[in-house]
Amino acid sequence: MYNRTLKSTLKSKINKGKAIILIGPRQVGKTTLLKEVIGAKKHLFLDGDDSTVRNLLNIPNTEQIRSIIGSNKLIFIDEAQRIEGIGLTLKIITDQFKDVQVLVSGSSSFDLSNALNEPLTGRKWEYELYPISWEEFEDKHEYLVSEQQLENRLLYGFYPDILNNPGEEKELLKQLVNSYLYRDILAYSNIRKPEVLEKLVQALALQLGNEVNYNELAQIVGIDKNTVSNYIDILEKGYVIFRLNSFSRNLRNEIKKNKKIYFYDNGVRNMVLGNFSPLNLRQDTGALWENFLISERLKQNKYKNKDTKMYFWRTKQQQEVDLVEEHNGSITGFEFKWNAKKKLKLPKTFVNEYNAKEIIIDRKNFREFTTI
Repeated sequence: MYNRTLKSTLKSKINKGKAIILIGPRQVGKTTLLKEVIGAKKHLFLDGDDSTVRNLLNIPNTEQIRSIIGSNKLIFIDEAQRIEGIGLTLKIITDQFKDVQVLVSGSSSFDLSNALNEPLTGRKWEYELYPISWEEFEDKHEYLVSEQQLENRLLYGFYPDILNNPGEEKELLKQLVNSYLYRDILAYSNIRKPEVLEKLVQALALQLGNEVNYNELAQIVGIDKNTVSNYIDILEKGYVIFRLNSFSRNLRNEIKKNKKIYFYDNGVRNMVLGNFSPLNLRQDTGALWENFLISERLKQNKYKNKDTKMYFWRTKQQQEVDLVEEHNGSITGFEFKWNAKKKLKLPKTFVNEYNAKEIIIDRKNFREFTTI
């Protein structure tokens, strides 16, 4: 069991008069975490994968909800995205049953966010859970074992099932990618050609850490630019990938519209390509390191509710900063190196123009960066 960073935050919101919503990809531990938050307290568990539950919660009236709740003061609705009209149901519970605390989990933001946003405006605390973070991993295994496992984590990622079953990583990642990435995304979207989605995900995996051009992707995959944009949006809502926008303020030669795309989990990315070769035999070690660091930083910023915006920076002359963070008006630029063999500095143009702090992250100092 991993002690999740969000646990104390979720506990602090119990009985504060709002629904607690936890969303994220399948198999990252949402159900486990919410059960830990509930602990030994008496509660009503409703599974959205159960057809009987779906029928009961499909836009019921107040009296029907009263009968379902009974004497329970704590309700846990799992896989809520499967339940039609769940937003209105939760609105009735939060408005009409003030002494009832409802906790909700959902495995994607496709339907759930749309279903909840309007009915639950001002009535919910919403959080996202990701695969295990480096901080959570090292908290359990401590320094030495974590250091020994670093290369494996760059290759196989941080899904709980992967961490808990060493030696079976490839088989489990294959099942995860085939079931969640393709089956679930196809089920929750209007994509009718799974082979096109697969080809696009592979193209994105190969361009990890590089700027993506939607026109080029359209040519590679054999679809139009708008369809590429739509598919990428679906992959992002499905917690497979996320985008970084380019940072630009003042300089005419800055890249202003391009994006970089990263995977939430290294293991998923490597499974898409079927490549688990050791780091010393790979050409993409730097990209894996960058993906690991940026995804870990994203987890920390989200979990600890930091008002930090993340970008990358590049000019038309190929000057580049891997990660730019903007926080309270201050700018920090980060350069990532698996092994920083010499004294590195960020481009003077960037540092001087934005009065930016510059930090080089390598194996020696990455822990502070991933546990802020």
